[in-house]
Amino acid sequence: MKSSTILFVGLLVIALILGLMFGLPQYSVWQQEMAGKARLAEATQSRQILIEQARAEKEAATLQAEAIKIMGEAAQKYPEYRKQEFIGAFGEALKAGTISQIIYVPTEANIPILEAGKQSGMPSN
Repeated sequence: MKSSTILFVGLLVIALILGLMFGLPQYSVWQQEMAGKARLAEATQSRQILIEQARAEKEAATLQAEAIKIMGEAAQKYPEYRKQEFIGAFGEALKAGTISQIIYVPTEANIPILEAGKQSGMPSN
């Protein structure tokens, strides 16, 4: 009985060795194929992400250009629009505390009066 057990174990070991000799190369090829498929799927996904980001940036740029066009048209049609924008920005700057000093410059028809101390038609002493 011992010799049959030894013979059985020997045959089992030989079968295991033959199985490994055939199976390991097949497993290695299969593993490399799966790793290649994983890299391809990752590259495809990365490419799709970049495409979607580019589309989003293009759409944002288009919308920004439209907004600038609309604002420009509004500024041309309504000159007071720029004044209102300035007043709004000025108010925000005051609230934020970024303006520390205000200097008033007298104007006439939006042109600064450079010689505020002199008045025409008044005799000087």
